[in-house]
Amino acid sequence: MKKRGIFIGLIGIILSMVSFSIMLSFFPQSETFGGNFVLPNLLEDMFDDVSQETEILPGQTALFSFSGTKSQVPLLWGVQIIDYLENDRVTIEISNFFGDSFGIFEQKGPVIFDMFVMPNSEIYTFEVSNQGTRPILVVMMFAEDPDNSESFSNPNSPLMTTLVPLALGGIILVVGIVVTIAGAIVATYDWKKGRDESDIFKR
Repeated sequence: MKKRGIFIGLIGIILSMVSFSIMLSFFPQSETFGGNFVLPNLLEDMFDDVSQETEILPGQTALFSFSGTKSQVPLLWGVQIIDYLENDRVTIEISNFFGDSFGIFEQKGPVIFDMFVMPNSEIYTFEVSNQGTRPILVVMMFAEDPDNSESFSNPNSPLMTTLVPLALGGIILVVGIVVTIAGAIVATYDWKKGRDESDIFKR
C-alpha cells in the first residue's frame, strides 16, 4: 500500500502544530488560558490613546472621545469586545462637537478597526451601543496619522514584531490544514485504488 498520502498528511499536521506554537508564544499564558485577551496589551505603545475597559449593559451606550491634534489626517480607531461571545454586537456612531456625523458602524465580531480623515483638530465622540442581550466589556484604541507614526514604520515596533509574525503564522496554519486535507484525500484514493487492484488479482 502506498504511503504518500500519510506522509503528506503528516507534513500538514507538523506545519499546523509549528505555526500554532509560534502564534501561541506571542500571548501571555494568563491571557491565553482562562483570561481575557486585551489587544492593546499585546500591541503596547502602538496606539496614541487607549480607553479604560468599560462595561456596557444591553441596550445602553458608552461614550468615548479622542482629541485630534492635527487636521486633514487619518484617525485609526478600533473597538474590542474583551469578553466576546457569539451573538455579541455593538454599533459605533462617530460625531464631533457640532453634530457632524462621520458614520455609523456595526461590529459583530470581537474586534473592529476603521479609519476616517479628521477635518479639524477637535474632539471626536464615539458612541458605542450594546445591541446584544448581555453585558459586555469593551476597550477603544486610537492612532492619529498612522501613516507617519513610528509605531507603523519602525521595524522594531509592536506591529512589525507581533502582528506580522502572527499573520505569517496564520498563513502557515492555513497551508498546513490544506496539506493535511490533501494528504487525507491522496491516502483515501491510494487505499481505494489498492483495494480495486487487489479485487482484480483475486478474480
